[in-house]
Amino acid sequence: MRKNKAFKFLEEAKAELSKVNWPTKQQTIGYTITVIGISLVLSLFLGGLDFVFEYLLKTFILK
Repeated sequence: MRKNKAFKFLEEAKAELSKVNWPTKQQTIGYTITVIGISLVLSLFLGGLDFVFEYLLKTFILK
């Protein structure tokens, strides 16, 4: 009885995966470049904020 449920689940999973609208290679490359670009910009922004706050802390608070 358990085997029937497992096989049924696998058949249904395969059927659902065939309905998925997979991105093209070009779309995947574009999305990847976008994610990397946003990550770099955000890391530079946060690194800049860290630098500024560290400078302010050392200059005005920890004299």
